[in-house]
Amino acid sequence: MTLATEQKYDVVISGASVAGCAAAVLLARQGARVALLERRSDMSAYKVLCTHYLQPNAFPVLERLGLIETLKSAGAIRNEARWWTRWGWIHPSPGPDGKELPYAYNMRRQTLDPLIRRAAADTPGVDLLLGHTLVGVLDEGGRTAGVRVSDGKREFELRARLVVGADGKDSATARLAGIPVKTVENQRFSYFAHFENLELAGGITQCWFLEPDVAYAMPNDDGVTVVAVIPDRKKLPEFKKDLEGAYLDFVRNLPDAPDVDRATRISKIIGTVNYPLLSRRPASPGLALIGDAAMASDPLWGVGCGWALESASWLADAVGPVLAAGGDVDRAVAAYGKRHRKQLGGHRHLISDYASGRAFNPFERLMFAGAARDAVTARHMHLFASRLIGPLKFLSVPAMFRALLVNLRHLGEKPPAPASRRPDPARLTPTA
Repeated sequence: MTLATEQKYDVVISGASVAGCAAAVLLARQGARVALLERRSDMSAYKVLCTHYLQPNAFPVLERLGLIETLKSAGAIRNEARWWTRWGWIHPSPGPDGKELPYAYNMRRQTLDPLIRRAAADTPGVDLLLGHTLVGVLDEGGRTAGVRVSDGKREFELRARLVVGADGKDSATARLAGIPVKTVENQRFSYFAHFENLELAGGITQCWFLEPDVAYAMPNDDGVTVVAVIPDRKKLPEFKKDLEGAYLDFVRNLPDAPDVDRATRISKIIGTVNYPLLSRRPASPGLALIGDAAMASDPLWGVGCGWALESASWLADAVGPVLAAGGDVDRAVAAYGKRHRKQLGGHRHLISDYASGRAFNPFERLMFAGAARDAVTARHMHLFASRLIGPLKFLSVPAMFRALLVNLRHLGEKPPAPASRRPDPARLTPTA
């Protein structure tokens, strides 16, 4: 499309990934005219470094967006999971009433991102502007009033009642608007690779809490399983010396390890050795931040996509009706910011604390041990791991008391011995 020197919108969103596309759809459905900017020009561009995990807290938003059947048709895998601990496996199961556990989906971003971007582009009221880079934020009297954009050939202004930064942890929107960032160093690093024909027990996600190391194997669309290792930084020299050898040995030596040597690796081993946790104030006059722009958490927990969708939904709930009625946008944005802090503040604190590379604290030991031995506690843990309840409810007095009684009944028992495999030099893992 050809743009004039200046265009006016109700909302300008920078970043057409999960958070930005969800916000664009939900706001446009309420009558807002939305400009959705994406610096990449390829409609099928996607984020590479991701857990590819849509936690159960994301399901209501996916349903609201009308994407459930689309995801299923594209091969999304229902994300049931079990977790290994030193007390044995935690395997949440339905309760006596037979009601299924909350779930969402595993789906690689190369499938998910183009799908949700197409949904946004097809929504009336949304102008998807690919290949457009944010180069400035317009400030009028201490309030954000729009943005300055480059399409590679020229620069122009887009004015709006609200600017939304959905452009990731290194958000240019936040930087250009002068929003300060808080940083917590991550004392773990991560590497992952994609495999075909990898057998997993029950065909579901497996996660290993090795204290302080962590790993997971996650089945995804198209028969591809993502296997990630997240060791303590003390092991980084070993991985730098021989990435492939260290990665494969780490996986092979997991308790009840998946047999990566009988699978086919179809990707390089990729990852990051420095992924700090970032957080920013999510609301200021004329400006809102959603997804990783507001809070980039530890990839260990796989919360990024779920919180991207939830924060987009919270913003749309707060701002959409006000935009339609011509009301006070800044007040609505402030209400969104308050909700964001209330919903995610406790999670952020616990996740940041665990990013120190520590082992479980006494409360976590109590709950994890209880969940490995008791179905009710395991279901309670599932709700917390799904980010459907917060830390206060997870560590409530009744929940901890039950876990304590369970652990006392099993005092002195040894957990079942896992089957660990050692590397077999005779086997080779094919590489793409």
